Amino acid sequence: MFGAKIHTTANVYASVRIWAPWNLEIGEYSTLGPEVDCYNQGKITIGKNTIVSQKTYLCASSHDHKKPDFPLILCPIQIGDGVWVAADSFIGPGVRIGNNAVVGARAAVFRDLDPDKVYGGNPAKFIKNR
Repeated sequence: MFGAKIHTTANVYASVRIWAPWNLEIGEYSTLGPEVDCYNQGKITIGKNTIVSQKTYLCASSHDHKKPDFPLILCPIQIGDGVWVAADSFIGPGVRIGNNAVVGARAAVFRDLDPDKVYGGNPAKFIKNR
């Protein structure tokens, strides 16, 4: 597993792309669906009973555009327990998604999301309580 910490009950589809396995942690009964792209130069932590649906892009790094040398910035992503990230979503650098949150299909998440709420859109906005 090249340093990844993946619980034995977790499910990672064969088509998932993981840039740095040593920066990935997945809890029990969680799933990375088909064609998820895990660009984890920074650490990505996924809690238990969480689903990251097909074609989602998890991006845990960026660059400092204010500096002339454009240095890489590592920005860990934390996805809590019982979360559903629906198909084709983008989860940006440094985002924390609270327990039991839902991210609607094709949403783009650039800020932390509170637990027990449903979000959608680009940028993702609160829709309703779960």
